[in-house]
Amino acid sequence: MSSESRVVSTVHGPVRGDCRPDGSVCFLGIPYARAPIGDLRFAAPVPPEAWTTVRDATAYGPTAKRRIGAASTTIPEPTVPGDGILNLNVFTPDTAPDRPLPVLVWIHGGGFVEGSPASPWYDGAAFNRDGVIVVSVGYRLGVEGFLHLDDAPANRGVLDWIAALEWVRDNIALFGGDPAKVSVAGQSAGGGAALALLTAPAARGLFRAVISASGALMRPDGPDVARTAARLFTARTGVPATAAALRDLDAGTLLDLQERFLAPGPDREGLPLLLTLGPFADGEVIPRPVFTALTEDDAGADIPLLLGCTTQEFNTVPTLPGTPPPGPLLRNLGLSPERAESAARVYAESATEGYFGQILTDCLFRAPTAEVADARARRGRPTWLYEFDWKSPATGLASHCVDVPFAFDALGAEGVEAALGDAPPQDLADTVHRAWANFVRSLAPGEEWPDYANDERTAMVWSGASRPMSDPLASVRALWSV
Repeated sequence: MSSESRVVSTVHGPVRGDCRPDGSVCFLGIPYARAPIGDLRFAAPVPPEAWTTVRDATAYGPTAKRRIGAASTTIPEPTVPGDGILNLNVFTPDTAPDRPLPVLVWIHGGGFVEGSPASPWYDGAAFNRDGVIVVSVGYRLGVEGFLHLDDAPANRGVLDWIAALEWVRDNIALFGGDPAKVSVAGQSAGGGAALALLTAPAARGLFRAVISASGALMRPDGPDVARTAARLFTARTGVPATAAALRDLDAGTLLDLQERFLAPGPDREGLPLLLTLGPFADGEVIPRPVFTALTEDDAGADIPLLLGCTTQEFNTVPTLPGTPPPGPLLRNLGLSPERAESAARVYAESATEGYFGQILTDCLFRAPTAEVADARARRGRPTWLYEFDWKSPATGLASHCVDVPFAFDALGAEGVEAALGDAPPQDLADTVHRAWANFVRSLAPGEEWPDYANDERTAMVWSGASRPMSDPLASVRALWSV
C-alpha cells in the first residue's frame, strides 16, 4: 500500500496504524482487555468494550511499568502513563500476502515486575520483511499481576497472556496472519512466561510453538510458596494481602509497598532466590510447578520448543562483601554438601571475583535450561537448544539481554550501541534472526541446526563463528547433576 496509514476492523472496532518506509505497518496500543482499574484491578481480564469510530493506533499504549527510574536492564523500557495497560502491538507487512502469515507473539521480560512492550528492541519490522507478523503484549506486573490474594484470581498476569492469545486467535487474520500458526516467544521473564504457557490448560490450542530465551522459572514453586510470599507482604508492609485492601491504593503507593516486600532479608527463607513474584502453580491456571511439569510430567509434549541462554547471563552481578563463599552459597541453592564442595572449587578457580554472578547464571538459567532440554529429548519431543556466546565489547561478557537485538535483527535500535558496542556483527544477527524466523514459519530453525538428542546433545553455539556443538553445557551438567 502507498497510503500513510491503514485501517483494520477488529472484532471490537476499527483501528488505524502507520505504514512505515521499511515496508511494515504498526498498530500500537490496541486494547485486548478493559483497563484493570477499580473492581477490575485484581480481576481476571475482561474483553474490551466495542467502539465504532476509528481508533488511532499510532502510538504505544499505557505500560504496566510506571516508574522511569525503576530498576532496568540493558533493554530500553519506555514508561507510558495511563490505565489501559492491557494492550498489544501488531507489526505486519505493508503488502498483502499470498497466504496468511505465521505469527510471533512476544512477551517481554523484566523479572515479572519490570519491562515494557514499547521497547524499540521489540520492533517487528525485520520479522515482517521475512514473512512473520509480530504481536508484542503488555500485562500486569508485580503485585497486581502475581501476588497471591485470597480474594482474587491467581496468576492474573498469566490470565492476561492467555487473553492476549485469544485476541490473536480472533483477530490476527484481519491483519494478514494465520491463527493456526502462532508461536509464543519471550526473553528472561518472558521466556519463563512462554514455558509457563506450555503447562497452562487454558492456553492449549492458542499456539503451536515456543521460543524461550533465557527463560526464568520460579523455584521453589507452588501454592504454599505463594501463600508464604503473601504473608511476608503483609508482615513487611502492614497491609493485608487482599484485593479489598489494595484495590484503591494509587500506583505509587503500591509500588512503594512492593519494593519493601521484595527487599532482601533473613525473613525470605523458603522463597525463590530472585523471582518472588511470578507465575506459580495454583492447581488450576498452572496445575503443577512449571519446571516439574516440563521435566517430569511431559507438559507441552507436542509443542516444538527452541530454548537457550547466554553463557554469562548474570556475571555483571558483583560478588559484594558479605556474599557467602562459593561452598555455603551452593549449599543454600540446593546442592548436596559433597557436590557443593567440588563445585565451589571450580567456581573459585574459574571466576574468582565474579563467582556469584556465574553461580546465579548456572543455577537460574543454564542448568534448568539443560534439564528441560534433556527431559524432552529423552521422550523424543521436538527440541532445539542453543547457547549465545558472543561477548559484547561493552562488558566483555555474553550477558543477559545481549542476544535480543540479534534475534530481532535490530542492531540499529536505540540503546544497542551502549549494550553491544559500536560494531555488533550483522552476520550474527542474520544467523540468529534467520533461525528464529525459520522456526516460526516451519517449526524448525534450519538444516544446519539438528534437533537436540541425548546421545549427542547437539546444540547451536552462537558466537563469532556460530556452529553446532556436542553438549556445550556439559560443564554445567557436571556441576549441577543435570
